[in-house]
Amino acid sequence: MISVDIPGWGPIRVEHIVLDYNGTLAVDGILVPGVAQRLQRLSTDLEEVHVLTADTFGKVREGMRGIPSRVSILPPGSQDQGKLEYVKALGAERVCAVGNGRNDRLMLEAAALGLAVILGEGASFATLAAADAVCLSIVDALDLLIHPLRLTATLRS
Repeated sequence: MISVDIPGWGPIRVEHIVLDYNGTLAVDGILVPGVAQRLQRLSTDLEEVHVLTADTFGKVREGMRGIPSRVSILPPGSQDQGKLEYVKALGAERVCAVGNGRNDRLMLEAAALGLAVILGEGASFATLAAADAVCLSIVDALDLLIHPLRLTATLRS
């Protein structure tokens, strides 16, 4: 578990991280450099790493090979609701959700901690508005969890 008490915010206890794949962990289906090592590290601190994706490029299984994680490919249609229900089933109060697309906004909003990332394909404004913090790289977003005092610096009031 990752635990941090943020002044003016309160405690955050993260047991699961739920991540979008394309546009969040990967660009054009290819995992961003540095992500595999960070997910390996986080997998030792968390109960589980989850990847939810439409798998637009058909490369998620290859990209996540060797990384301790649960990969779920969502069917077309209502993916925003599918991601939200997944987070709720885990216990949203124990989840950090990370994404960039419009179909990620509901899970970011519901999770104890919602992180939006802006990679090459950009990010939905609605998702940015639903996030607790926004990072310009997935590496920076994952590092917020590896070094949780960075969350304190960003989210304290």
